Amino acid sequence: MNVELLLEYDGTSYHGWQRQKNARSVQQVLEEAINAITGENVRVIGAGRTDAGVHALGQVANFKTNTRIPLEKLPYAINNRLPDDIVVKRARAVPEDFHARLWAKAKVYAYTIHNASFPSPLIRNFAYFFPITLDVDAMKRAGSYFLGVHDFSAFMASGSAVKSCVRHIFRLEVNRQGDLIKIEVEANGFLYNMVRIISGTLLDVGLHRICPEEVASIIESGNRDMAGRTLPPQGLCLLKVVY
Repeated sequence: MNVELLLEYDGTSYHGWQRQKNARSVQQVLEEAINAITGENVRVIGAGRTDAGVHALGQVANFKTNTRIPLEKLPYAINNRLPDDIVVKRARAVPEDFHARLWAKAKVYAYTIHNASFPSPLIRNFAYFFPITLDVDAMKRAGSYFLGVHDFSAFMASGSAVKSCVRHIFRLEVNRQGDLIKIEVEANGFLYNMVRIISGTLLDVGLHRICPEEVASIIESGNRDMAGRTLPPQGLCLLKVVY
């Protein structure tokens, strides 16, 4: 049976999703929990390989199993073996050839900036604290230039090995609620650190260091040095995977 899981996790204590040789990962801990209840050495496939310190509200994963545990009880059984910062929210049977990453049509990420005079201990692991007031209207105008199909080489961390840097951004929204500014991006795929670099560029727009209209030329340039800083991982969260 091919089983799909819906996961939520706090990535603070993990070296990302993907299993590492010398570091603790979400994939490793999840596989160990499943192994403990099924007695099987399963391989869990995640829809998105979130980086160290990055969170997920709607990560999707799948694995093959011969377990006789009823699907409705499987989340409870797995959660009983997981630490408190990882939770399985749902388990369901999917087609034999379902692949959480390859079948994904889009992913939605959100980056949260805590834009206030003083930091908050309660959200320090889930938002990037930035004390200088940002121009959200300018950030919104700049966000429109990211929409559509582009080569996003300027918004990829150096050293990444990918066949193509062309991605399609369907939606990018910038909204402020109180002291929190949320940048939400939906695309058919993302390059390494792409959302964190887009968010850093929008932050520079909010500081008036970059004009909103300059974003178009930054994208066209393909030059990483022209884009903004890479914001820290704790503000980033995988919200949803679209199939």
